[in-house]
Amino acid sequence: MAASVLLGSAESTVPGFSVPGSVLVGNNGGSAPASSWNRSLERALDEASATGALNLSGRKLKEFPRSAANHDLTDTTRADLSRNRLAEVPAEVCVYVSLESLNLYHNCLRTLPDSLVNLQALTYLNISRNQLCVLPAVVCSLPLKVLIACNNKLVSLPEELGQLRHLTELDVSCNEIQVLPSQVGRLETLRDLNIRRNHLLQLPAELSLLPLVRLDFSCNKVTSIPSCYRQLAHLHVIILDHNPLQSPPAHVCIKGKIHIFKYLNQEAAKTTSDLPEFERRTQVFNSCSEDLYLGRPYGALDSGFNSVDSGDKRWPNHIYLIDSYTLTLLKHIINRLSIYVCVLAAESEQIDFIDSCPDEDDEGRGGADGISLSSQFMAYIERRITTEVDPPPNLATPLYLVPPTTLLYGRLPQNIEARLKVSLPSDLGAALTDGVVLCHLANHVRPRSVSSIHVPSPAVPKLTMAKCRRNVENFLEACRRIGVPQSQLCLPLHVLEERGLPLVSGTVSALLELAPPRHSPAVTTATNPLAM
Repeated sequence: MAASVLLGSAESTVPGFSVPGSVLVGNNGGSAPASSWNRSLERALDEASATGALNLSGRKLKEFPRSAANHDLTDTTRADLSRNRLAEVPAEVCVYVSLESLNLYHNCLRTLPDSLVNLQALTYLNISRNQLCVLPAVVCSLPLKVLIACNNKLVSLPEELGQLRHLTELDVSCNEIQVLPSQVGRLETLRDLNIRRNHLLQLPAELSLLPLVRLDFSCNKVTSIPSCYRQLAHLHVIILDHNPLQSPPAHVCIKGKIHIFKYLNQEAAKTTSDLPEFERRTQVFNSCSEDLYLGRPYGALDSGFNSVDSGDKRWPNHIYLIDSYTLTLLKHIINRLSIYVCVLAAESEQIDFIDSCPDEDDEGRGGADGISLSSQFMAYIERRITTEVDPPPNLATPLYLVPPTTLLYGRLPQNIEARLKVSLPSDLGAALTDGVVLCHLANHVRPRSVSSIHVPSPAVPKLTMAKCRRNVENFLEACRRIGVPQSQLCLPLHVLEERGLPLVSGTVSALLELAPPRHSPAVTTATNPLAM
């Protein structure tokens, strides 16, 4: 059987449209079988017919292959026509009513046909890197969830954009858009909005109504962020660099999302005098605490940089009206906390004492309990007592306002004082936070159980957190060696942050129960001296 022959120059041989079994005759008069390029195209069409996924990416096609008519592609759900030279959307694709994903990235499209309305199952549409000047309204009649139209020549978005009620991601970056339509506020499921590198002068207030998680409006001409954007409670990432922003100012923007939204709350409180009290307060954001830690990827979600400004530029917290009794208690708490504030040089200039355990010769020179406390420790205790502020005024304090240490510790402070022969500050929880008293208490129960103790110096009356933690960890390790059960041991954070006062009390009580009995020179009683 004679095979069909296509004669003529190379212009008459169009790749991909030859009849199977044909022979191509070139200008040199020779003949060759169908190229491997054509065979791979046929394999792609066969796979699409079998799997429902049509992949014709990167084939330099100027039109849809005619040989596709020989395959049943009506059930195609995914079509990838990216990286070709298509000047228009193929009509054959617009009849695939089951199509859910259409990728037309990097072609030469100038318009989109009205026949796209047939694709009522389409949820993903990528028309980026083309030559579109207008986004037709027919696109807004599709049930899209993802619309990517970046790197085109769009100057505006249609008002019908609000009909995309299921849209979760919209990318119109790298275009020439000057104004976003107010209908964008109707996209009630939108999570990701990318309007980067356009010509926007302002942001629509309607965006504050959306549940946005990520917002990128960098590289525009925006001068201010509307104060109503403080209502974006779900926002994790905001990218706003390369804008001539004046509100918030630049030194606020570089600090990240938390500072930006604090600024917006303050501006809203200034401009709207009739705001209710809860609207004046700083909004609470999802996963807000995670953004306070450094080293998170991509902003993980904070697009700003870490703050390097001095403390005088930090935004103050909101102040609310309180009654006189609460104000008195707050003043007393502030005065008490000010005792432990270190106002001297940096840690490199700090000097503290490492209080070693007494030598064996010193152990025999102890008092009635057979223990000798160092002079540094005694001086440290004296400083803590002498710097303690006066107690609060004698107000008729109800029981629920009694300091928790009084209710939780009971006679424990008296037992410690009796063991160490010292007077402790009234706030036992604060006195134990640096671990100095605890380490000496462990050495009282068993000498040399803590080999070294960091004790503050007169010049620097407060240890660094690292040294406090080291003291507390040494104390807990000594308790294990002495015999305190693991179930009665507290955690370092219970001491350092005063979070678990009952647990700390239980650990100290269990340790004192293992201490040698105190011998009284007068009368020996059977009463347990550690009873609380």
